[in-house]
Amino acid sequence: MNKVKVLVVDDERDFVKLFVKRFVMRNLDVDGVTSGQEALEYLRENPVDVIVLDVKMPGMDGLETLKEIKKRCPQVEVIMLTGHGSVKSGIQGISLGAYDYVLKPFKIEDLLERILKAYERTKLNRGR
Repeated sequence: MNKVKVLVVDDERDFVKLFVKRFVMRNLDVDGVTSGQEALEYLRENPVDVIVLDVKMPGMDGLETLKEIKKRCPQVEVIMLTGHGSVKSGIQGISLGAYDYVLKPFKIEDLLERILKAYERTKLNRGR
């Protein structure tokens, strides 16, 4: 079985490094970027199965980034992260096409489970 390919997008560089390390240890293929613009550039050349996307970022925020991702890669599932206890932004993300949202801080195993479920949906979207 191929590893699940995940892209994490968060403006906190240390969070991205920690996320990548923890999920690689759980047998996922994970890359990280620190802005919405970097995510869109990454997606031009690298297919992914699931994107974990922070809502609050300077410049292009998570909701703007989500809109662009869904235009370019509609089959890819996106899980929104919000660290501000804002259920409202998570719900906005769902209305724009996100698969799910998670409030920071989160338990690694809970997010892993959501990533794997999103991956299954991505496979269905692609007709595998």
